[in-house]
Amino acid sequence: MSVTDNRRPVLVADRRYAAARKAAAGSGGGSRKTPAAKAKSAPRRPAPRRNPVTGFFGGILRWMLRMIWGIGWRVAFLLAIIVGSVTLYFYQKLPEVTALLDARARGSVTLLDRNGQVFAWRGETFGGQIDAASVSPNLVNAIVATEDRRFYWHAGVSPRGILSAIRINLSEGRGPLEGNGGSTITQQVSKLLCLGVPYDPVQWTSEAEYESDCRKGGIVRKLKEMPFAFALEAKYTKNEILTIYLNRAYLGAGARGFEAAAQRYFGKSANQVTPAEAAMLAGLLKAPSYYAPTNNLDRARARAGVIVGLMEDQAYLTVEEAAVARANPAHLSDAAATRSGGFFADWVMESGPAFLTSETTEDVIIRTTLDQTLQRAAETALADVFATKLKDGSRAQAAVVVMSSDGAVRAMVGGRKIEEAGSFNRATQALRQTGSAFKPFVYAAALDLGYSPADFVDDSPLTIDIPGSGPWTPANYDREFRGVVTLTEALQDSLNIPAVRVSEAVGRDLVRRVASDFGIKSDLAAGPALALGVSESTLIDMTGAYAGILNGGSAVKPYGLVDLRLQGDDAPLMGQDGGMGERVISDQAAQELTYMLSQVVEKGTGRRAALPDRQVAGKTGTTQAARDAWFIGYSADYVAGVWMGYDDNTPLTGVTGGGLPAEIWHEVMVRVHEGLPPAPLPMIIPAPRLPPQVQSTAPDEQIAQPSPPGQAVAQASSQENAATTGQKGQEGLFRNVLNALSGNN
Repeated sequence: MSVTDNRRPVLVADRRYAAARKAAAGSGGGSRKTPAAKAKSAPRRPAPRRNPVTGFFGGILRWMLRMIWGIGWRVAFLLAIIVGSVTLYFYQKLPEVTALLDARARGSVTLLDRNGQVFAWRGETFGGQIDAASVSPNLVNAIVATEDRRFYWHAGVSPRGILSAIRINLSEGRGPLEGNGGSTITQQVSKLLCLGVPYDPVQWTSEAEYESDCRKGGIVRKLKEMPFAFALEAKYTKNEILTIYLNRAYLGAGARGFEAAAQRYFGKSANQVTPAEAAMLAGLLKAPSYYAPTNNLDRARARAGVIVGLMEDQAYLTVEEAAVARANPAHLSDAAATRSGGFFADWVMESGPAFLTSETTEDVIIRTTLDQTLQRAAETALADVFATKLKDGSRAQAAVVVMSSDGAVRAMVGGRKIEEAGSFNRATQALRQTGSAFKPFVYAAALDLGYSPADFVDDSPLTIDIPGSGPWTPANYDREFRGVVTLTEALQDSLNIPAVRVSEAVGRDLVRRVASDFGIKSDLAAGPALALGVSESTLIDMTGAYAGILNGGSAVKPYGLVDLRLQGDDAPLMGQDGGMGERVISDQAAQELTYMLSQVVEKGTGRRAALPDRQVAGKTGTTQAARDAWFIGYSADYVAGVWMGYDDNTPLTGVTGGGLPAEIWHEVMVRVHEGLPPAPLPMIIPAPRLPPQVQSTAPDEQIAQPSPPGQAVAQASSQENAATTGQKGQEGLFRNVLNALSGNN
């Protein structure tokens, strides 16, 4: 083909990337471009312009984050060094595990009854070292389920637990660290160890104050606990940490450690507790006094039920095992359930030296005279009478003492309610007027001089001129006069005027000496009202004095301590402090007085105290305005005393010694003698006599004249002669007080 246009073709530059073009041509694609090529060949869009404000603040934020990170990791590194150093310091100071199990500043006192059974504890009892590896698995599981479910996995501190506790505290309106603290068991051990700071009696006024400081919460305390907890975890195994916890935790009622608590509440070792018992013990950790089963058993069981549920949720108990534990809640031992002998235990503690009792640094064992059967008998008898005989809300109080004739105290109730240790003991601490319960010592002095229970005394108006006070005229309770009566009748009807006449005849000094020798320790009255019991005494001293009459006239010192020894030692450090002493009156006089007192119960003011199957003797007593009411008496086996009144000396309404006190005494003695065969009282029954003639000598004085021949009556011209010239045992001896006062012979 010919070229019609002679012009040359336009020169065109070769396209760049020839290689790429050739490759495309070789593939048969001709000049067609791929999407990628199109994209590359497309012109670029300009980048969007940034907002200068956003960029500015973004830069500041990035700078701040970089700064915080830079400071943060350095501070964290520094804190890690500090915590690590403190942890290492604590680690090096921690001793062997065995040195941490019992760090009590004071020891404990365990009291045993007459049969060798534990009935009370004082101080902080440590039951002995136990090991988490050998203790009952039920107990370990209950503690872990309750206190620290992640115990076996954390390193001493649980951040998750702390955050959870903070959330709970805030939700309940408390501060973040008030209430639940989220402490692990390891942290609790840190508190129990007081972060390694030992008790210093110079720095702290008491161990309680020291431990209170150890248990303080707050951020500072938490920060101190953490390195100590880390040190514990590094030094000891989990089982060793748990062993420290098991032995040092306080669980109420003076029990330090789970072994002591198991012994105190259940009468068994911590190695033997059931799931229900383990749950009750673990429940004490939250609030030992509040949840103590001796304080409120129902509350303790309810708390234990919660623990059983936790053990079930965490697979420590099967559904069936949890159901059994709920259906069979823990039962307290007899001693724990009744808190038997609490007042008695306090009294025994006072009878020993303080460095071996209340202030002991050793563990002490005291054997006592207590009979727990008789103790329960006394407690239930008193409770039954008050429940059935007194109005609801009555504040009247009562006390009971039961002892053997040698002064060994078998039971003691110091008040209507079984109160906590250290409560006011009305049996040993209350000094109260004795009233007519004192009269037997007036007649004891007379009988020891030679009076006979069948001798006569005049019950007629009497006035005595007391120097410095003027005339004094005693009266009988019923304001009546009976004329000439026997000494037995005067005592059985509790006549006041005959008691004064006899006291004045034998001499007040002799009466005071006899009463004092029998163990009535108080300052006895000096005037003629001495015979009417205006002096004060305690119930235990009065009961001990009556025991002297039963045993044949020898004084007794009431005692409860048989021996005291250190735990683990066979040789006692001290023995019995009390018992029978020297003779006060003759055996004959004591047996004659027993006869007179038996008539008080058989025919006189104490008839409500009579027992259906055995002889008993006793005496009522009611003080002025009925502020105190007494009944004290005995069988051939036991002596018992009962006092009733108000702590503030408010007069009793409608109560005399022959009323409620005699009924309480009756109920106590019925229970005390269950299973004992009847035994006769040691008494001499006097031969009956004819009454003497009565001669009137003055408007307010009547004198009993000598008896007929064969019943001679000796007379004394003065009180001094009455006390010194009597011939003991001479039948028919009679002293007339009015002769002594007026000089008539």
